[in-house]
Amino acid sequence: MALEDIFKGFDGFDGVEAGPAGIAATIGAAILAPIVIPALAGVAKPLAKAAIKEGLLLSEKGKEFFAEAAEVFEDLVAEAKAELAQDQTTSNSQPDPNQPEIIVVSD
Repeated sequence: MALEDIFKGFDGFDGVEAGPAGIAATIGAAILAPIVIPALAGVAKPLAKAAIKEGLLLSEKGKEFFAEAAEVFEDLVAEAKAELAQDQTTSNSQPDPNQPEIIVVSD
């Protein structure tokens, strides 16, 4: 009965009753933490390093893709400007057939 009296008086955070299971879990975690954390760190470190490597490779590929796309776009803009300049030169040298010719008549 003395053990039950200890657990009855224990309140968890924000007035939530922790109970024996909560206390046992806390004690178990405190005992296992020095064993489990280094084991997880040994597994997590290579996984984190691999994820960082993949992220760097993906970033480099993205930079290359956008650089090539920008170059293609700049080439298209230059070609369009050249065609517009050529069209303006051609239209200035040849009269528009749809525009009526104005003749000045003087007395």
